[in-house]
Amino acid sequence: MTNLLWPGDHRAGEHMTDQALLRSMVAVESAWLSALAAAGLAPAEAQGADLSQLVDHDDVRALAVAAENSGNPIVGLVELLRRRAKPTIGPWIHRGLTSQDVLDTALMLGVRDVADELRTQLREQVSTLAALAHAHRATPMVARTLTQQAAPTTFGVKAAGWCNGVVDAYERLAGLLTPIQLGGAVGTWSATTELAKLLTDPADPAELADRIMRSAATALGLDARAPWHTVRTPVTAAADAFLGCTDSWGRIASDVVVLVRPETGELSEPAAERRGGSSSMPHKHNPVLSIFIRRTAISAPQLVATLHTAAALANDERPDGAWHVEWEALRTLARRTVVAGSHCSELLAGLRVHTARMAENLSAADVLGEQQTIAELAGKAPSPTYFGAVDRLIDESLGRAERVLGKRSGGP
Repeated sequence: MTNLLWPGDHRAGEHMTDQALLRSMVAVESAWLSALAAAGLAPAEAQGADLSQLVDHDDVRALAVAAENSGNPIVGLVELLRRRAKPTIGPWIHRGLTSQDVLDTALMLGVRDVADELRTQLREQVSTLAALAHAHRATPMVARTLTQQAAPTTFGVKAAGWCNGVVDAYERLAGLLTPIQLGGAVGTWSATTELAKLLTDPADPAELADRIMRSAATALGLDARAPWHTVRTPVTAAADAFLGCTDSWGRIASDVVVLVRPETGELSEPAAERRGGSSSMPHKHNPVLSIFIRRTAISAPQLVATLHTAAALANDERPDGAWHVEWEALRTLARRTVVAGSHCSELLAGLRVHTARMAENLSAADVLGEQQTIAELAGKAPSPTYFGAVDRLIDESLGRAERVLGKRSGGP
């Protein structure tokens, strides 16, 4: 995909594009049909069914247009699959499901793939930041609070703080579940249990329905869970995990855009041909990677708020509008998070640290007022340095990084 108004969108690749989501929807229908057949609730020849061959690239536009009539693209998709499938299989496609099952589960497949890529990005960033924290453990610079020079610090402890935020995001993402959604018309497995009663007469139809759901979940690589038609925590949990990523990256980018200013000059973004240029001022080198990361960090909370609002207004057994607004909000949030993660990885990997300028800015600042006050209170001469517990704080951050990476981090 490309997007003229969201530069870098191509970095998200095929994640949750129309084509990718359509493939996921068909995968859900295939997994369910196969699970039904394995349980004796559909023709045996449907076991191991792969319905993907029934859909081609050109179907997306027609399904998107037809969705305006039915409210979602699943109705048209089911009609298409039944029409193109073998006559002995077609009528059994989608039996026991409802459109929300297929759409929610397809979105969870997209979320799972996005989360996998984000975890890879975050681990790379943790490694890079741990190395920066180690290398610049003793690199002096001035700390700034409320835009003003405040006290001495080191770039190593600043990088360690960035690393802590990225580790926080990783830990939240690592605990994210992506559950299957298979509940039937009103989330009670009514059609599935009815099929079970009429076709196999099991001792416990509900247990069989549960087993079919779990079989489909296993086939799709999703977590098994009871229906969650109007309990939208899987969606909001994913949104919150993505937001944790953009928050951590936004914090890094916000520091960088300050420190790359020519009057500060303590950092520089990675050099790349033509990047950061101006249409009218050839002398400029704009920090576009940081700008793009901040763009996402600024816009992501509103998308997450939409998803939480929708969750709070999810009435009845299927919401009227609250469910529908989730789809594009979640897709947009997911893609933008992947893009921002890619930008942040590139930023950190090529970040240039100007240690001499850091030392120069520190020496030119009067930032030892607090130390002088404490020395006077104690009645003794000030210590030679005023860097506090930076070594301990850096070591603690490196320890967290090591646990994420599963190896020694940042050391030689």
